[in-house]
Amino acid sequence: MKIPVGVLGATGMVGQHFVKFLQNHPQFELTWVGASDRSAGKKYRDATSWRLDGTMPETTAELTVEECKPGNAPKLVFSATDASVATEIEQAFAGAGHLVVSNSRNHRMDEDVPLLVPEVNAGHLAVAKLQKQSRGWDGQIVTNPNCSTIVLTMALGPLVQFGIQRIVVTTLQAISGAGYPGVASMDITANVVPYIGGEEEKMEIETQKILGTVNGNKIVPLAAKVSAHCNRVAVVDGHLVTASVEFANKPSLADMRNAFDTFRGKPQQLNLPSAPARPVIYMEQVDRPQPRRDVERERGMAVFVGRLRECPVFDYKFIALGHNTVRGAAGAAVLNAELMHAEGLL
Repeated sequence: MKIPVGVLGATGMVGQHFVKFLQNHPQFELTWVGASDRSAGKKYRDATSWRLDGTMPETTAELTVEECKPGNAPKLVFSATDASVATEIEQAFAGAGHLVVSNSRNHRMDEDVPLLVPEVNAGHLAVAKLQKQSRGWDGQIVTNPNCSTIVLTMALGPLVQFGIQRIVVTTLQAISGAGYPGVASMDITANVVPYIGGEEEKMEIETQKILGTVNGNKIVPLAAKVSAHCNRVAVVDGHLVTASVEFANKPSLADMRNAFDTFRGKPQQLNLPSAPARPVIYMEQVDRPQPRRDVERERGMAVFVGRLRECPVFDYKFIALGHNTVRGAAGAAVLNAELMHAEGLL
């Protein structure tokens, strides 16, 4: 039997991506949708202006939207709630015994909340059990990182073994990352906007937490320094990242390529339903990866790396591409829940 799940903030853009990604999932069945009191009581089809490709799944269209309050919601809920309300809503659900797998930023840096990229730091899931002691919750909150951070940390995951010391990263981020209606057309058409509020700070501190280690009941952040420059570009889907990295033990180019090519994580070991067979795929072409040509491959769940070469300032530089609303949002959270299920937490 499939596990019933719900989505908080189901009518918004990220919520719609959850609805689409969960369609025909082999382990989870979407049976409950929550949104604001303006939408509560309506059928999902009437409360939602569907903005994604294709049509709204019929099974979800007939669900009645409920308020984002604990009660008759399933034990497992995915949170796509806006940051302005996510703290109170997610804590209320966790306190009532629900497992909240969140895409919101509000709890990512809490010491007792895992910030998961399962291929990279599956062991961090262990700190979630502290929430019962520290907060008295019968449930838990588990988060996935910022969309651009996921692309970077997936690419860096194979390289941690070489002792990462410094990272300078520049992002070219798709307009879908701004939600709907997003960036005004007069601002983004034939233009680059060199500012995304809070994005650079999130990339810097989240990367350190994700690539850190668990020491007892505490996550010790990676000591490496991270500097980020974030830009919005006129691309629909796909965040492209350029990174220069310095190592404590500089590997050879062959070692770097081998690290990318052989990298596998716990989701691949466990054969989780949403896990790509190869989480990091290196592309040999001199002009790849490209958002329009590559971001939809592997159901949007893999990160594509290319242009690996020596850097005259640090040791090496490369580019990485990931689907910001799939691997960077809904798909990431669903994969986190699949890991929790495999670990016996559901």
